[in-house]
Amino acid sequence: MTEEHTFRTEGLTKTYGEGVAAVHALRGVDLDIPRGEIVVLLGPSGSGKSTLLNILGGLDRATSGDAFFESDNLTEMSDRALTRYRRDHVGFVFQFYNLMPSLTARENVELVTEIASDPLGVEEALSLVGLEERMDHFPAQMSGGEQQRVAIARAIAKNPTVLFCDEPTGALDSTTGRAVLHVLNDVNARLGATVLIVTHAAATASMAHRVIHFADGAIREVVVNETRLSPDEIEW
Repeated sequence: MTEEHTFRTEGLTKTYGEGVAAVHALRGVDLDIPRGEIVVLLGPSGSGKSTLLNILGGLDRATSGDAFFESDNLTEMSDRALTRYRRDHVGFVFQFYNLMPSLTARENVELVTEIASDPLGVEEALSLVGLEERMDHFPAQMSGGEQQRVAIARAIAKNPTVLFCDEPTGALDSTTGRAVLHVLNDVNARLGATVLIVTHAAATASMAHRVIHFADGAIREVVVNETRLSPDEIEW
């Protein structure tokens, strides 16, 4: 694999259960994700996109096949090596913000910088998401969009190679959702992080460099956007 690619998979499968009750979440996925792109994984619930995200993020293991991060085969890593991979290279953003309610925005982000090998400054991370004035507020004092931006700041504070976002706008209205997509766009542009966004919202795809359409555990189509829309131009 060339160093221009962040991820590559070959024949990747994931099966839950056995026999007639087995669920085939991934059915032989072959995929290349170039470095530094925003990539949207698009498809209905149960299509396999979150399963792929979890395997590439080192949160789950494939049943068969290979998944490479740069030149490293994730499917051959020990649990300890996968933990190091997640710590050193990966930021996660989920639909529900998973913030510590008893900690301020600053303190929530500090949790990550204390364990990261090459972190951004806490203030820098919060500034990147436009929360310079809200650093000492608690989650309960913030809107949903602000809480999601704190979650993004926490993810990017470790200065990750790749940012995984699982339905990051799923709990937000259109105005707040566009603001969050603006932040992800900026993170990609300023930090050069590869950004993978799992969503069932087709409109989000128009801001991506590349759109991977999932159905029934397999890739149906890969579309490269010659012209990308800004989040403000997306129809919600």
